[in-house]
Amino acid sequence: MFLNSFCIYLSAMALAAIAPFAAAQGYPAKPIRIIVPLAAGGPGDVLTRAMGQKLAEQIGQAVVVDNRPGANTNVGTEFVAKAPADGYTLLSTANPLTTNPSLYPTLPYDPIRDFAPVSLIGVTPLLLVVHPSLPVKSVKDLIALAKAKPAQLNYGSAGNGSALHLAGEMLNSLAQIKLVHVPYKGVTNAFSDVLGGQISIMFPGAPIALPQIKAGKLRALGTTGAKRMVAAPELPTISEAGLPGYEVLVWYGVLAPAGTPTAAINRLHGEISKIVQLQDIRERWAALGAEPQHNTPEQFAAYLKADVVKWAKVVREAGVKID
Repeated sequence: MFLNSFCIYLSAMALAAIAPFAAAQGYPAKPIRIIVPLAAGGPGDVLTRAMGQKLAEQIGQAVVVDNRPGANTNVGTEFVAKAPADGYTLLSTANPLTTNPSLYPTLPYDPIRDFAPVSLIGVTPLLLVVHPSLPVKSVKDLIALAKAKPAQLNYGSAGNGSALHLAGEMLNSLAQIKLVHVPYKGVTNAFSDVLGGQISIMFPGAPIALPQIKAGKLRALGTTGAKRMVAAPELPTISEAGLPGYEVLVWYGVLAPAGTPTAAINRLHGEISKIVQLQDIRERWAALGAEPQHNTPEQFAAYLKADVVKWAKVVREAGVKID
């Protein structure tokens, strides 16, 4: 009797030990849907579709990309937060996940509690550019001019709460200056006005900015990352150009609903890590001004928590309100 019970116990322990391995081997057993809470055709959508195609090839299952934009990504994000935690509904998102908690009085999800991070897939530094008519040639020049003319220099963005807006507010905060924010409906309109000189300053992405910089229609003062931009290594970072500690990145990453089995998270992480290192993917990212990134689920979780805290301070000090 005792021997039979002991054998049953050993069998149960063995099954428990191999269960995660078996789950990993069996996942995925059906198509995966990736929700993109951003508009179709934008960088986040393009990156996700390229990644999804490679993921489908590697796992032998269909990967469907489903755009659900709205409310500054809140519509699609809430959908994933409330989806079954089985590894078959994922979220491919960006900065609004960590800035929205400070911009909205309430949210239908918690960016930390309701998600299981998988991995970053890429980051995009921005550029600090000015119209050539502005008499500045460096970050230090701009800060000095802004201090001499408080609240007289304007910078444009894609709208209140956008990464381009918050980049300017972080500059205001760290440099103790007051650039006046001018929100536009989209990047294109703001960029047209900085080219035309209607506004003096902007923080655009590399794909639209670099051709105009090379043509002499805009002057670049620096880039917003912690290290120099791969697409423009000759430009200093804002941090090294006179404002230590300044860093703004548009990030893109993949998450699952909280409670998703660890085996599924680990499988997804392993596949995504391989994908972002492929040469054709790196070239696709570069064309969008993005730099491939991958990190562990634990590292990505820590990154998200730090980003929430970082932007809460900037939003609070600037009194930013969402449209």
